[in-house]
Amino acid sequence: MASIVIAHKASPLAYAPLTLAYYLKSQSVEAKFEDVATLKDGSNAQLIIGSETFVGDDLYKQLSTKFADTLGEFTADVEKALAQAQAIYASDFKSLNAITSELNHYLTLRSFFAGYKLSVADFAIFGALKANAVFNRHLKTNQDVGVHLLRWFQFIASLDCVKEAFVALQQSVESVKERKDQGSFDIDLKGAKIGEVVTRFPPEPSGYLHIGHAKAALLNQYFAETYKGKMIVRFDDTNPSKEKVEYENSIKEDLKLIGVDSDNVTHTSDYFDQLYEHALQLIKKGLAYADDTDQATMRDQRMHGVASKNRDNSVEENLRRFEEMTKATEFGQTNCLRAKISVDNKNKALRDPVIYRCNLLPHHLVGDKWKVYPTYDFACPIVDSLEGVTHALRTNEYRDRNPQYEWMLESTGVRKVHIWDFSRMNFVYTLLSKRKLQWFVDQGLVTGWDDPRFPTVRGIRRRGMTIEALKQYILMQGASQNVLMLEWDKLWALNKKVIDPVAPRHTALIKDNLCKVTIVGAPEKPYVKEMPKHKKNPEVGNKKTVFAATIYIEQEDAKSLEAGEEVTLMDWGNAIVSKDFKTEEGKPVESLSMELHLEGDFKKTKKKLTWLAAEGQEEFGKLVDVELLDYDYLITKKKLEEDDEIKDVVTPVTEFKSLAVGSANLAELKVGDIIQLERKGYYIVDQAASHDSILKVIRIPDGKATSMASKADDSQPKKTKAPKKEKKAKEQKGQ
Repeated sequence: MASIVIAHKASPLAYAPLTLAYYLKSQSVEAKFEDVATLKDGSNAQLIIGSETFVGDDLYKQLSTKFADTLGEFTADVEKALAQAQAIYASDFKSLNAITSELNHYLTLRSFFAGYKLSVADFAIFGALKANAVFNRHLKTNQDVGVHLLRWFQFIASLDCVKEAFVALQQSVESVKERKDQGSFDIDLKGAKIGEVVTRFPPEPSGYLHIGHAKAALLNQYFAETYKGKMIVRFDDTNPSKEKVEYENSIKEDLKLIGVDSDNVTHTSDYFDQLYEHALQLIKKGLAYADDTDQATMRDQRMHGVASKNRDNSVEENLRRFEEMTKATEFGQTNCLRAKISVDNKNKALRDPVIYRCNLLPHHLVGDKWKVYPTYDFACPIVDSLEGVTHALRTNEYRDRNPQYEWMLESTGVRKVHIWDFSRMNFVYTLLSKRKLQWFVDQGLVTGWDDPRFPTVRGIRRRGMTIEALKQYILMQGASQNVLMLEWDKLWALNKKVIDPVAPRHTALIKDNLCKVTIVGAPEKPYVKEMPKHKKNPEVGNKKTVFAATIYIEQEDAKSLEAGEEVTLMDWGNAIVSKDFKTEEGKPVESLSMELHLEGDFKKTKKKLTWLAAEGQEEFGKLVDVELLDYDYLITKKKLEEDDEIKDVVTPVTEFKSLAVGSANLAELKVGDIIQLERKGYYIVDQAASHDSILKVIRIPDGKATSMASKADDSQPKKTKAPKKEKKAKEQKGQ
């Protein structure tokens, strides 16, 4: 097997080796693409045979030698053609004319550039001309490049192998575009051994699981399963001020939804006794001290590298103070325990961080037993070690704290743990900070942590995100360390691929000013017909559609009609608008008539109208009132800066409601059902219809640019179409 590797960002692109690879495909030559401008040796293409790599003229020589029966010998004519190809790459406008003139003359009585069949000579010159912008411009503008050269070039371009090569190239380029915000799992986990890898996911039970947490959980699970190890779900419950059983239970439920086993969990609080002993040992080693400096002063001193007045207190004094902290005396509560690492290290995470502080609130699991609690930075590395974690995988927002993590392990003398950090998932117009999300809840700007505008797992599920799409997307990100500001479009587009094949199709019309249409030629008596809910997937089932001589259409559709126009009534057939139909500007169209024209071709009509029977509903089922809900982003800035105040970037209006009326089939829907409303989009049921409540459905984004744009961001360019008459006039003037 021989491989020809193409750098598809190269300039010029290696069209010659690429087309040769597909010409020799039947002889076990494989084409591969690299997403780079040059390969490792600086070339734009290379031939790999076994352990040897060839570039430049050697590439062509080796191919001619190995496939002489197909390509012919490497003759002097071939060498001359390779030199001409190089001259084409280096040519300017004038020299190119001279070269093409010579090539045209050479082909006057010849079909090929070397011998009597295709050889590397033909592919080399074709590739050089294909990569030359001037030559391609001449072809497009029908300039004379020589009748014989043009005949030869068109022949080579028509070869199946060349067409296949160009299709593969385009697919490779598009694939890279698709993967631009994707990562890889091809990372080197230091010291990883099959059957011995232990990872962990340590959420704090102080809020609901959001999409960033979901990535961390799934990646830790992925590597545990890959190495046939295990993952620990450990709740970091070290701050009674923020934590609730409610949050812990919700996190367990959401982890199960995304396929992460959370039946067996641990808690940092399980290790409070050991952590306390480690803190005492640090004090006795002179590696920790109690400090009663007020918070503002401490923050200022750490910022400017100034030592605390208590930094050099004796071990005895620090033990005494820590005892007062443990008892939560009045003086003890003014202290915190700090690791004695550095005063002025460039990495501020190493500037004597706090490792214990007082808190008098009862802990939701251990009650009033403790009055002092370890910080996450102190507890996490030690508990990781105690629980047997081999690899701590966490987002690279903690990268500055990695040396601190390692200091805690070394100073307490516990077993070492390897760290690997991966990029956090940052989305445009999105806040992932629990504190900032809590602000929206507290201000009443959202309905709760499961609000459809929230990036929590519950929020995006309520918006219509499927767990299957969410898992696929997160795993697509891989364990990359590249920090990216992701758009939401790919996630929702992926979700559309999941729901489209199975979402039942239904009809609903905007209720405001419904237009009544008389259908001439329709049966006088209404009748019902079983119709597929999904034309391409019979397994979705059937629905009942009422056909009647009087129907409703939306006001917007009615205003767009013209007298005598033929339109298609979806799921029925074509109809022709009456010739006396007129619209009055500023006034709604209350009624009109159409004549049924079922023999008409729906492919030739521009307008496909949704409709509902206006009569016969009492017998076959009443129309259902529907509230259509749509949402905007909560903030108006794509990326929030550190000095931005949330209140200054809050989107004024983020919820949009419209009333509609739908077919009787909608009465059967349950909360969580996903449907497509014809010509409107995909929706998820948020509230089922009942005798005392209206059906509420939330629009599911489909990933298209129009649905993903911020409705409040006026800086985004709006595409407008010029009126047809104006456009035609411009074309006539050559504008």
